[in-house]
Amino acid sequence: MSQEKDKKVILAINEKPTLGQGFLLSIQHLFAMFGATVLVPALTGMNPSIALISSGLGTLAFIMITKGKVPSYLGSSFAFINPIIALKALEADPTSDIATGSFLVGSFLIGIIYAFMALIISKAGTKWLMNLLPPIVVGPVIMVIGLGLANTAVGMVTTNPSGVYDMTYVTIGIVTLIITIITAVFSKGFLSVIPILVGIIGGYVFSIIMGVVETEAVVNAQWFQVPTFTMPFVDYTPTISWYVIFLMVPVAIVPIAEHIGHQLVLSKVVNSDLIKNPGLHRSMLGDGIATMLASVIGGPPNTTYGENIGVLAITRAFSIYVFIGAALLAILFGFCGKISALLSTIPSPVMGGVSILLFGIIASSGLRMLVENQVDFKIKRNLIISSVILIVGIGGAAIHIGDLFSLEGMALASLVGIVLNLIIPGREKIDFEQMFKDES
Repeated sequence: MSQEKDKKVILAINEKPTLGQGFLLSIQHLFAMFGATVLVPALTGMNPSIALISSGLGTLAFIMITKGKVPSYLGSSFAFINPIIALKALEADPTSDIATGSFLVGSFLIGIIYAFMALIISKAGTKWLMNLLPPIVVGPVIMVIGLGLANTAVGMVTTNPSGVYDMTYVTIGIVTLIITIITAVFSKGFLSVIPILVGIIGGYVFSIIMGVVETEAVVNAQWFQVPTFTMPFVDYTPTISWYVIFLMVPVAIVPIAEHIGHQLVLSKVVNSDLIKNPGLHRSMLGDGIATMLASVIGGPPNTTYGENIGVLAITRAFSIYVFIGAALLAILFGFCGKISALLSTIPSPVMGGVSILLFGIIASSGLRMLVENQVDFKIKRNLIISSVILIVGIGGAAIHIGDLFSLEGMALASLVGIVLNLIIPGREKIDFEQMFKDES
């Protein structure tokens, strides 16, 4: 079977493509990550150009740390959208004690958590981690992430910048959603991997027809333009508070579990055990360094992208040089003023339209994890754990102890799920190799 896979490989991991071949393959990976990577900063009020640059720098750092053995692209993580929105809102509130740049400090802490987890994995292996984070905990937490963002997506589609219900916005959102769904369901090959990007492009064109888009900024923008980076000690003084720690750090369990799943699936796609060589600890550390790099220039936390794994499965071109090319192109795009201006003109209902599907898919992927791992809800402990996680997370439950301690929403739900899983009798050991199935 492995010999059959080897015959189908177009480019091996360390094989150099021709210039033309490499450019086209790199463009494909750039398109695959583009829609999701720029959507996160669009939702959180961050700079999409910075997100592109940080994703490129993070991918290059990841490739270096994994010794060029793991063909992956890193982009903006959806897990931290709500915490970042919450922190930025508090930063803008003059009555709040949350200092400017706190959300970036929180992102940097996430990178440290990844690095610390990589150190533990290098010493203790991996099975303990999945016993700590089984599907009955991670699945509902992933559902909370998607469902918790539902109001954000619907609000972007239904209300204009004045906060008034706008039928034009609703129409644009519906058309964008329909285009995205049609692309996802009926397209073949590479197009089936980039329905979000196709939806954004289609929705943008329809918005122009509806007269919502102002293109003057794009026309006046320079081709080369250095974006405004948000740097520590220059634009803000890094400060750590318990609120930031407990709002962001617990959410790291989701991208950590996601990362492990991606590495298992990727190992099957490239027919090489990446968990052992170069090792899960190296790829986890790569994620951490990428996230820390992003935080010090004003970008969102990074994570490995399943979209690009899908491209690998389709093209069978595993060359690490293709990912280096995609990373360099992302950095180049980040310094293109025209592209930055174009991204800033995308109407909110377009982003809202694709978000309705994307956030729903995130929630459904949590449900899918429970189904694929045959979590039995006739067992009371499973029913209790998932029920508490969902209500605590979606309901916005919070624990506040003065100004020193605050834990709420998804972060609280994550910790509650871990604790319940550890203390309620009947915990089963998890088959690590079967937790994530090959979706390629």
